[in-house]
Amino acid sequence: MIGAVRRQKIAEIVREKKSASVTELAQIFSVTDETIRRDLKDLESKGTLRRSYGGAYVQTGVDNLVDVNIRTTAYRHSKKIIAARCLRFVSNGDTIFLDNSTTCFYIAKVLQDMRITVLTNNLMILNMLAKCSNIKLIGIGGNYSPTEKAFYGPIAKLTIARYYVDTSFLSCRSLSLNSGITDSTDRWNDVRRIVLEHSQHTYFVADHSKFDNTSFVHLCDFTEATGIITDEPLSKGWHESLDRADCLLIDTDEV
Repeated sequence: MIGAVRRQKIAEIVREKKSASVTELAQIFSVTDETIRRDLKDLESKGTLRRSYGGAYVQTGVDNLVDVNIRTTAYRHSKKIIAARCLRFVSNGDTIFLDNSTTCFYIAKVLQDMRITVLTNNLMILNMLAKCSNIKLIGIGGNYSPTEKAFYGPIAKLTIARYYVDTSFLSCRSLSLNSGITDSTDRWNDVRRIVLEHSQHTYFVADHSKFDNTSFVHLCDFTEATGIITDEPLSKGWHESLDRADCLLIDTDEV
C-alpha cells in the first residue's frame, strides 16, 4: 500500500474511533511503528489529527471519548499546571473525590503527601495512592472499563450515592457558554452527576482545548459548579459569564 493511501485510511480510522495507538495502526497496515509515527506526523501537520505519545486522536464531533492511554500523555504540561492549581482547594483532613479522568490522575500525584481521604473510581489513582499510608483510600467498584481503566455502572452509582465529600474534582469532555458542561457518554456522566450532588464543593478541571465545544450529553450548568480550573487564561466573555453564574474561574496562578 502506498503511503498516501495508508495515511488516508489512518485518518479515517482515527476520525471514526476518535483515537488509535501506534501499535494498533502498525498491526492493521503491517508496517513498522516508525512508519506509523511518520504518517501521524504528516497528518498532524495538515491539521487532520493530534499526536500524543503512543498514538493520535481527534476532538471533533459530540461523541468524542478518547482512549485513556492516549489521553494520559495528551496535554501533559497543561494537566500538571491544573493539578498544581487544585492544591489550594484541599486541606489536610478533607475528604475528596477524584473521577476517572487523566487530569485527576495528575491531581492525585500532587496530593500524595497530604493526610486526606480519597474516593475514586479510577484504577490508576487507586494503584498510585495505595502505597500512601497517610491517605485513607476508598475504591468505587462496579463494571470495569479497560479503555478507561475505571469503574462505572449500577454498582458504582449505588456505592457513590452512600458517600458525601468535602470537595470533588471532576473532568468533562467540553465546556460551552451556550451548552454548559457536557460529556461524551452517559456511562461517565451518570457517575459524575451523583458525585456533583454529594459534594459540598465541586471543581471542574479542564485544559484549554475543551472550551467552546459541546459534547454528547449535558452534565450540568455552571451555576451548579463551585469553580472551573484550567491551564490558560480564558476570554473576557468566559470571565463575565462565570461571574454571573457565581462560578469561580481559576485560569492563572494568581490567588
